[in-house]
Amino acid sequence: MTQTPSLKTQLLQIDGMDCGSCAKTIEASLQQLRGVTEATVNYTTGKAKVSYDLDLLSEDKIITRITALGYSATVTVTKAEVNPEKTLIAKISGMDCGSCAKTIEVGLQQMAGVREVSINFATERLQLSYDPQVVNETAIYDRIKGLGYTVGENLEANSHKHTHDDCHDHHHDHNNADPVAKPAQQHATTIWQFWITNRRGQSVILAGVGLVLGLLAQQIGLPLWITRAFYGIGIIIAGYPIARAGLFELRLRRADMNLLMSISVIGAVILGDWFEGALVLFLFSLGTTLQIFSFGRTRNAISALMDLAPPTATVKRGNKEVTVNVDSVELEEILTIRPGQRVALDGVVVSGMSAVDQSPITGESIPEDKVPGDTVFAGTLNQGGFLEVKVTHTANDTTVAKIIHLVEEAQGSRAPSQQWVDRFAEVYTPIVIVIAIAIALIPPLAFAQPFRVWIYRALVMLVIACPCALVISTPVSIVSVIGAATRQGVLFKGGNALETAGRLINLAFDKTGTITQGLPVVQKVYSFGALSTDMMLLIAASLEQRSEHPLGKAIVAKAIEQGIDLETPLNFTALPGKGIQANFGELLYFVGNRRLFVDQGILLSSQEESLLSKIENLGQTPVLVGTNQGLLGIIALADGIRLEATETIRQLKHAGLKRLVMLTGDRTTVAQEIAQQVGITEYQAELLPEDKLQAIQHLRQIGITGMVGDGINDAPSLAAADISFAVGGIDIALETADVVLVGSDLRKLASAVDLSRRTVSVIQQNVIFSLVTKGLFLLLATFGVVGLAVAVLADTGTSLLVTANGMRLFRTKTVGG
Repeated sequence: MTQTPSLKTQLLQIDGMDCGSCAKTIEASLQQLRGVTEATVNYTTGKAKVSYDLDLLSEDKIITRITALGYSATVTVTKAEVNPEKTLIAKISGMDCGSCAKTIEVGLQQMAGVREVSINFATERLQLSYDPQVVNETAIYDRIKGLGYTVGENLEANSHKHTHDDCHDHHHDHNNADPVAKPAQQHATTIWQFWITNRRGQSVILAGVGLVLGLLAQQIGLPLWITRAFYGIGIIIAGYPIARAGLFELRLRRADMNLLMSISVIGAVILGDWFEGALVLFLFSLGTTLQIFSFGRTRNAISALMDLAPPTATVKRGNKEVTVNVDSVELEEILTIRPGQRVALDGVVVSGMSAVDQSPITGESIPEDKVPGDTVFAGTLNQGGFLEVKVTHTANDTTVAKIIHLVEEAQGSRAPSQQWVDRFAEVYTPIVIVIAIAIALIPPLAFAQPFRVWIYRALVMLVIACPCALVISTPVSIVSVIGAATRQGVLFKGGNALETAGRLINLAFDKTGTITQGLPVVQKVYSFGALSTDMMLLIAASLEQRSEHPLGKAIVAKAIEQGIDLETPLNFTALPGKGIQANFGELLYFVGNRRLFVDQGILLSSQEESLLSKIENLGQTPVLVGTNQGLLGIIALADGIRLEATETIRQLKHAGLKRLVMLTGDRTTVAQEIAQQVGITEYQAELLPEDKLQAIQHLRQIGITGMVGDGINDAPSLAAADISFAVGGIDIALETADVVLVGSDLRKLASAVDLSRRTVSVIQQNVIFSLVTKGLFLLLATFGVVGLAVAVLADTGTSLLVTANGMRLFRTKTVGG
């Protein structure tokens, strides 16, 4: 269990909304902020109500987000939580479907003093707020155990259970060495260990032994009481936890599989079918246990994937290196990271050079070279060199911590199809129970049919009444695909994002930082004949070596790319706002803009002026190179197109998207040039932020529309779309988008869409298969074609099949991963 601070509820007055759509836009954007637990905006009253975690978010950030959307916000009332409140967070084991989670939720909600209950079936996580003056933790634990489930360890304490708070001198300590290098068996329980050590596994084995002994006793003709004694042992061992949970269900006025199965087995025993009662419980227990084990492997694999950041860090303090718990490391402290160790916290390299494997965060398999000034992430692996890193984020605020939180929330989110299934199940089960009662009573009473036959058929109907396979069909797919995508650097913020992306029709792109790199790249080198283009690039790059300007860095990068050896100029002088000058050989050279050459009295010919105008009309930036005698040439630079942009557009077209549109505030000539290069046929240029919003709203009238941006300056457009994709900066993207493409590979966008469509297809397969199977066996049960054992086998078999089908998504590979 974990104690967390109270939530805060803030009321705001919002001005500038002109329709209900504005309210929806603000509401959706606020809900994407990390730390917001609830956000509602009332267009009629112009008021917003936002509940948020004080540890993760501040009032200023909320107002800043609303202001960024083009509205104004003022605080009207600040309402703190008046009553004392505590929050308990714990792991619950033993749930085999979403119905189990619902049972626990209902059971806890009926306790006096319990305020809010949320159970994430996918991650087995309970979050509960309660009044400590009315109810205590012991009573909450007892209620959960009484329902037949197990409360696990403190989730937060467990994540650091191998750490210590006292620091000690560092003597080549390797406590934070690569955890992924350990055998996989340490992260996932083997099948054999599961059956031997797990309580459910042990119960299934013992119940099976009782069933086999009873069958043998029956076959060799032992007395009936001995045979029934063996069957009874199997029934008691397998049936006790089921009956106990069923009894609590009855007290809660709910009917789940535990209650229905208990009634069916008791009925079978009363009718004298001891063998069938024991067989039914054995098959049911075996099926649910296999289901828990299978689902657990997916959970464990995701947990192992995200359990990357080491629990300790080596920090320079004074003249010593000490190893401390990561929770005690403060901002701007210096970490030392040796080859083979994982980075403990996000930071910036201040000393050293090394290749760092960032695949756990970005999904990109090729290590990235790190030099002073570069950012490193917690959980990434230092490969070759020694690094000193200045901490920029504490343990609870690292990128990997944010991703873990996002994935946990996403796995537990309820997709639209799951919401439909849950609503259907609430109606389906009571209807089938009523039909079962009618089958048990009407034929014997109205038509003088034998009670035994029709009661037995009614018991079979009760077994079929629980829609376990249907209920689990969606969450198992969601958990699996989110795990697969996360490993490859694609982060979905839940089932709704997954399903929306799977039905995408239109996709709009921001240009800068999305289609393009957001950095200048040399497009072409023009020479007027006195020097070759290579010589001119050598001179310009040699002069720009010491420049920090992005244009200068781009020219140097181009020269290095072409294998040109740079030289050191003399008498280097920076001319702010104009360029630079330096002696290269016997001549004084100038590299800069037009103003520099005008101030130096260097006149440009009509041919040179014409070329400058042509370059500028293409949306490119000209850098002039010359001497006092005149202009020697021009280097044209522009925002470089991502290398994978063309391939991404081709893949999206192949996926069946109807309209791909590029939206930009840049000039029409620039937009046209870039659109043609990447294969986009539709573009809109010279747009203001409000124009982009209108373009998104127009596309939404045609069909489900997505927006792709870098998450920095296009938050309003991202919020206005049905689904938003952010590529690039992790921190901002995690707060602004529904789907985050971590890293620089735009092909992950096509992968995200493809993966979403596969997920929607698998969910549809599971739902249809479950419904058809249920319908078929209901019909067969009505006419007495199937018995209890076959009904249980069909039910658990269907659950296992849909689980296996959903888990196939966990092995899916994405492009660029």
